[in-house]
Amino acid sequence: MAKEKDTGRKMIAQNKKARHDYHVLDTYECGLVLMGTEVKSLRMGRASLVDGFVQIDNGEAWLHNIHVPEYVQGTWTNHSAKRKRKLLLHRAEIDKLSSKSQETGHTIVPLALYFKDSRVKVEIALAKGKKEYDKRQTLREKQDTRETNRAISAARRRQRSA
Repeated sequence: MAKEKDTGRKMIAQNKKARHDYHVLDTYECGLVLMGTEVKSLRMGRASLVDGFVQIDNGEAWLHNIHVPEYVQGTWTNHSAKRKRKLLLHRAEIDKLSSKSQETGHTIVPLALYFKDSRVKVEIALAKGKKEYDKRQTLREKQDTRETNRAISAARRRQRSA
């Protein structure tokens, strides 16, 4: 019997701040054009998406400001850590993202970087910036749900011990 392939995602880096700073409207999975030393560095789990953003130039999507550190054993073939990287998307997706990102307050941000079937993928999102009061409201809601869950679990513990 043939072995089943593990199609799970091996997470490299996540941009948790993006979900805090933006309302995510739509997400896309896309490939990334990388050099060999970049892939080796990513296999070591080293990357940062914090300041990353996507820009569309001449019908091509480019990922800017993500930090992939140089490969330690790399020589003169090493890459620069903050270079822009081309995203692999279908033409229709690029056109849709381009038109939507032109609207006021909309941007395209990377959410996650991961391996999928030994290929590096990046999850990008069309997002709209949150206002300060939206951020506070989100934090308040998270805190309320956390307190509710704590109260429920404490009540269950008391019920079991009684």
